[in-house]
Amino acid sequence: MNSSMSWTKAYVPDLDCTAQEYMDAMTLSGTKVEGYTELDKNLDKIIVGKINKIEKHPDADKLVICQVQIDEAGSEVQIVTGAANVKEGDKVPVVLDGGHVASSHKDGESENGFKIKKGKLRGVDSFGMMCSIEELGSNCDMYPDAAEDGIYILSDNPEYADAPVGSDAVELLGLHDVVFEYEVTSNRVDCFGQIGIAREVAATFRKDLVLPEVTVTGNGEDINDYVSVEVQAPELCSRYTARVVKNIKIAPSPEWMQRRLASVGIRPINNIVDITNYVMEEYAQPMHAYDLDKLADHKIIVRKAKKDEPFMTLDGQERVLDDTMLVICDGEKPVGVAGIMGGENSKITDDVTTMLFEAATFDGTNIRKSGKKLGMRTDAQAKFEKGLDPNNAIDAMNRACQLIEELGAGEVVGGVVDVYPVKKEPITITYNVDKINALLGTDIDEDTMVAYFEKLELTVDREKKEVLVPTWRQDLERLADLAEEVARFFGYDNIPMTLPSGSATAGGLSEKMQHENMARDIVEAYGFMEGMTFSFESPKVYDKLLLPADDVLRKSIAIMNPLGEDYSVMRTSAVGGMLTSLATNYNRRNQNVRLYELANVYLPKALPLTELPQEQMQLTLGMYGEGDFFTMKGVVESLMQRMGLKKAAQYDPKAGKSFLHPGRQAKVIYEGCEVAYLGEVHPEVLDNFSIGQKAYIAVVNMKQLSELANFDVKYVGIPKFPAMTRDISLTMKKEVLAGDIEETIRTKGGKLIESVTLFDIYEGAQLTQGYKSMAYKIVFRAPNRTLKDEEVGKAMDKIIRALEEKDIVLRS
Repeated sequence: MNSSMSWTKAYVPDLDCTAQEYMDAMTLSGTKVEGYTELDKNLDKIIVGKINKIEKHPDADKLVICQVQIDEAGSEVQIVTGAANVKEGDKVPVVLDGGHVASSHKDGESENGFKIKKGKLRGVDSFGMMCSIEELGSNCDMYPDAAEDGIYILSDNPEYADAPVGSDAVELLGLHDVVFEYEVTSNRVDCFGQIGIAREVAATFRKDLVLPEVTVTGNGEDINDYVSVEVQAPELCSRYTARVVKNIKIAPSPEWMQRRLASVGIRPINNIVDITNYVMEEYAQPMHAYDLDKLADHKIIVRKAKKDEPFMTLDGQERVLDDTMLVICDGEKPVGVAGIMGGENSKITDDVTTMLFEAATFDGTNIRKSGKKLGMRTDAQAKFEKGLDPNNAIDAMNRACQLIEELGAGEVVGGVVDVYPVKKEPITITYNVDKINALLGTDIDEDTMVAYFEKLELTVDREKKEVLVPTWRQDLERLADLAEEVARFFGYDNIPMTLPSGSATAGGLSEKMQHENMARDIVEAYGFMEGMTFSFESPKVYDKLLLPADDVLRKSIAIMNPLGEDYSVMRTSAVGGMLTSLATNYNRRNQNVRLYELANVYLPKALPLTELPQEQMQLTLGMYGEGDFFTMKGVVESLMQRMGLKKAAQYDPKAGKSFLHPGRQAKVIYEGCEVAYLGEVHPEVLDNFSIGQKAYIAVVNMKQLSELANFDVKYVGIPKFPAMTRDISLTMKKEVLAGDIEETIRTKGGKLIESVTLFDIYEGAQLTQGYKSMAYKIVFRAPNRTLKDEEVGKAMDKIIRALEEKDIVLRS
């Protein structure tokens, strides 16, 4: 946001300070000024001169000798120039001997400008220089009447024709000015307009604010005879106002308007365009003008675009719209993308006779999204995105129509079309002097606070202790916001240093964070080191992991503006990143690597996205070197035990993970829930990631684990009665799982079983082909008595019978 000192002084006429003082004061009061540019920098001793006589140079065909009058008394100096566009009687900017200009036609701009000295050109004395607009530090875009290649002829502009000879040319051209650049926060949309800045200036410097008096103009006709407006998407357009201007007269705007627009970087074009830009800068309310004769049925319809609807914007490019975007249409077709840019089919041309003015309030979020989809960025869009005050629209409209008539640009038709179904009302905030002082650590009296509020045009009711906040101050919602207003105008530098007050509160980690920290402690105790990978990755990783074409993990969310294909989708599994990290370590010749990562994966509920995806926290473990499948299994079991999962877990070898070895993988199931899976990495996957030895992976669902966690601890005394032990050696087919055997032993052994331990596995020549032998140690104990052999014998008989039913027999 830029603002010139001269434009600000139009609203705060008593303002008197240097540029540095202005910047410091405004920044301290909360309207941060990033810097400023002095438009008259390096301009000195530049006056309005009049060329009285021109003669040819005796020794140069392209040079002429000018006798230039430099004051009203008739004093003249001789200046030699090569400009071809000068003639006798012209008034021109002249820099006298010893003066400075901002740039040179030979050397361009310079930080310190160029000093002009008297000298000789081809043997003829020259006592100064006549200036082009570039030498004065500007350009033809900002001064359209200036010559593109030659001296700036001031007398060709009616505004400058009567300028006294010898007067200050820099002042005449409006260059004795300073342009300030502000960093305006998004919640202060009012400060994106010159009036909003002026309010801040008046409050900061304790000066009176004098805003332009806006009068409602219009002839005796009725606008409803010219145009009708229908808003079909009120959720995206909270207010739409329109007025009609006929008998349009396109012409240059007055010099004061051109200079104000140019000072903030807007190129003057013509009176109609300049008025819309001027009001946008003044009120922070974008406006748009349509040629009414080009609007079918003289009708405006505000609706959502149709899917894949084509539209040619003012910049000559055809855009493809979708059904989330808001468009302005006539009776047949779109004529503008709401809040962003008008259409080629309704633009204002030099032969326009009747014009429709639009000032509306569109949904900022929708404007932002639409602009991003279309790849467009305009000044109007930047303002709409912040969320405009709908009550400001009619004020801006009336101001524009007032300027139309004041500048003789057309005749305003009476009345206004104003579609405003739900009016936005001011809010009331209760203030409390003691609470505000307590927040700030100050001792400011109520009179001072009220003065600050009133200077900001906030209405104060001292009896009710209430402040009525106008709708253009959307950032004020509660007492703390009022305290901030007091602080910034009292002066942050005036607030004394105080120690914090209040009672101490007990901090702590959430349950989720406690579980994650516990997981870190456990795996780090086993030698694992934490790694961190990107949340986005390449879709090529699916092929490297050998995922089937219909695997759910392939359904990932594509990033709209990715850094590249390698980072174009959100990960659905952290295994790819873990294997990449293991590969990096392997290729750096690191041995015995153990890594872990606690990270979210992003699982969409549907594609394309209709709602936010499920973010699932997973603990991913990866290792190679020392250790094997059972080492990784032990780490997972230790984690489960520390998390309070005291019961025995079940292991399902049919995990179905394509990236794991088909015979060395398992799902970990606890109370019917899958809490993890682990296994040895598939040899082909190892090749895909360039890992030259066996590697092992485990993935733990932290959310599921946390839900099952139980940290209730029950302590029991040391057993008083002795245990009885039985060893049992069994023969079964190789396909039988150890977990199934252990479950059968525990089930049939009942409450007397204290523990079951597998201590031997044998496969060899002494057994039938396809069979194996497993030996278990079974410990029996009763908590309240010494067991008898008969009790243990009965339990063993039940166990053996149950095993025999599953073709598991005692080894003979």
